[in-house]
Amino acid sequence: MLGKFFKKPADDMGGRVPPGQSLTARFPVLTYGPAQHYDASEVVIRISGLAGEKTLTWAELMALPQTTLTYDIHCVTHWSKLDTEWTGVRVTDLMEHLKLDPAATHVMQHSVGGYTTNLSLEDFTRPENLLAHTFGGEPLTAEHGGPLRLVVPHLYFWKSAKWLTGLEFMAADKPGFWEVNGYHMRGDPFKEQRYDDD
Repeated sequence: MLGKFFKKPADDMGGRVPPGQSLTARFPVLTYGPAQHYDASEVVIRISGLAGEKTLTWAELMALPQTTLTYDIHCVTHWSKLDTEWTGVRVTDLMEHLKLDPAATHVMQHSVGGYTTNLSLEDFTRPENLLAHTFGGEPLTAEHGGPLRLVVPHLYFWKSAKWLTGLEFMAADKPGFWEVNGYHMRGDPFKEQRYDDD
């Protein structure tokens, strides 16, 4: 399997490939539960917690500035894919439309099907993070989190919730789905933060 679809890099390629990762030209599909299939017109992002109560429809998200970025992504299951291109709304552009309480320190992402994953506010508000709807110039497929997912490329990809439905701003950290089940609370691939004892 490794030889057919994945390739061990000869080195870290100038710091781009975290330790323990193999490169792939494919885009493996890894999800807890089945892919969620629904139309973009049904997308509603609910803002809650220490940013007030607000909803954003698909049309409202599309009316915000749209940004295309290219970066490397890394999965906790040891694969990395380089030079991936995504289009969506920068988290920093979204934040300009929210009234954030100074007490907020963390964000819980909520998804269709009940999936959750946590981020520190610092990790969430990095300028490269996107609420993404397009991958490689094409609408994001359901298998990869479409119509809308968060993309947080500096952390393992379970931290980039597929089928995003909500952002809950919190005064303290708390674990999401995989974190409750033993995964690391942060998930930095360059520190190999895969599990809670790493």
